[in-house]
Amino acid sequence: MIERIIILEGADLAVFFGTNHSNIQLIKSLYPKLRIVARGNVIKVIGDEQELLTFEEKIQELEKYSQEYNLLTEEVILKIVKGQGDAKLMVRQNNLIIYGMNGKPILARTENQQRLVREFDENDMLFVIGPAGSGKTYTAIALAVRALKSKEIRKIILSRPAVEAGEKLGFLPGDMKDKIDPYLQPLYDALEDMIPVYKLKEYIENKIIQIAPLAFMRGRTLNDAVIILDEAQNTSPQQIKMFLTRLGMNAKMIITGDITQIDLPSSQSSGLIHAMRILKNVAGISQIEFEKKDIVRHKLVQRIVEAYEKGERETHKPSDKNFAETMLSKEFK
Repeated sequence: MIERIIILEGADLAVFFGTNHSNIQLIKSLYPKLRIVARGNVIKVIGDEQELLTFEEKIQELEKYSQEYNLLTEEVILKIVKGQGDAKLMVRQNNLIIYGMNGKPILARTENQQRLVREFDENDMLFVIGPAGSGKTYTAIALAVRALKSKEIRKIILSRPAVEAGEKLGFLPGDMKDKIDPYLQPLYDALEDMIPVYKLKEYIENKIIQIAPLAFMRGRTLNDAVIILDEAQNTSPQQIKMFLTRLGMNAKMIITGDITQIDLPSSQSSGLIHAMRILKNVAGISQIEFEKKDIVRHKLVQRIVEAYEKGERETHKPSDKNFAETMLSKEFK
């Protein structure tokens, strides 16, 4: 009899072990000759050497499956352990980016989302503009999570400008984290769709995933990372220049924004528009414009966007959107 220690490094333990440790109980029942004890991310096994080798091989297959799909079912365990057919129960879908929670496929659904995936592979910096609900940020975060899971990078850094709208930060309740978290909640929401909650907590605690306001980026050099700046239309030219120059070695940067929703004072120009104009023809930088047809939220969102545009045309009042479109037509076309 020999003893072997197996350490689970990649999989989320809640997914791997199952509700009330149902998965590990099933695995134990499939190896009655082995003594199996699981604590934390460590599995200690005692038994015959040949059976131990087989057990370790199957555990590695199960860990790899649960890490890729964020899912491990009784059916998958039986197929992998007993070798009964193909364990890849998920159907590979076209334009798949990653599998999210409970095996939900996260896809590049529209032509521009698919273009973003392609451009991400070919460029180190991408500017992505478009209306609310078109999947700019969600697709960008999915690409970052994919790069992290495949070990192309070591960390993900997500940032937003904390633009005050109505209430001053200083008057909001709580400490600094409490004051800034509401600005960053959309980023947490996207991550929670893609990474199990315990694994996400571990990533954040270990600073593998960092979520911070734009002001916290000053002075840093960001290596081995995917860096995403969301709501970039609300940056000043100085702020976005500071952010863009944080790019380090083996890093990629995605800057997203909606130039029709600029919340800056009327006297202040948008750093996003300024940066896109300045960097238009720089090699290694791609610019992608999402459209209303890319909106993938509730069908009413597209109708709302169209209704507001119609209302602005009928009143003949200048708007931020008209200003932004004028800037784009002059500078980019």
